[in-house]
Amino acid sequence: MLRRGFRTLWAALYCAGMLVLAGCGTPYATVDDAEGEPVMLLGHDPVAYFTEGRPVRGSARHKVSLPGRTYYFANAEHADRFRRAPETFEPQYGGFCASGAAFAVKLGSDPTAWQIERGRLFIFGDVIGQTAWRLDPAWNIAHADALWPDIRDRGWRGQSLRAYAHKVPHYLTGAQIRAEWERRHPGRAWPAYDPGGMITNLFLKPPGWRAAEGFGQPALGYPR
Repeated sequence: MLRRGFRTLWAALYCAGMLVLAGCGTPYATVDDAEGEPVMLLGHDPVAYFTEGRPVRGSARHKVSLPGRTYYFANAEHADRFRRAPETFEPQYGGFCASGAAFAVKLGSDPTAWQIERGRLFIFGDVIGQTAWRLDPAWNIAHADALWPDIRDRGWRGQSLRAYAHKVPHYLTGAQIRAEWERRHPGRAWPAYDPGGMITNLFLKPPGWRAAEGFGQPALGYPR
């Protein structure tokens, strides 16, 4: 029992030290481009999800900046449409995984894992997050919408650690979600995907790194 307590204390101190070294993270799922601008969606065009029904890479030639985040667009028309009504096209929950947002976690962002539901763009951290979210979109949206005002302005690392340490009352483990999915889909296999590990995702890499670097999927690259 005492040994387990020391291990828990060491883990907590290690995570606290890593958090100090890495900072609390940005409030949006951004990565810096070559000029140091915080770019959303790894440079993908948020309007294109609605107009073309697929992820389309934007360009720094057509960009719109909002507080703490910048969007790239495929053309000037899309940039103008976004500029007139950004709330219509911006991804929900700061571009973080919509599945995690339902549990107050701000982690993961893959612009190729997405869904439009009731006119809103949702981004997921990976195929597993998207699969879990699709079990009950309305449930996930309701919980994330309720939590988002309180966590919106918090850095993603700090907020995710806080959410793991103090879980929301409706928290579900990955095993619970998978079990429910398999119950509803007998004979079908749960997606095989390596999310990369908590330390890497929380401290060593930025949001969207798996999609950018091609960890278990085609590499999109970072915005230039």
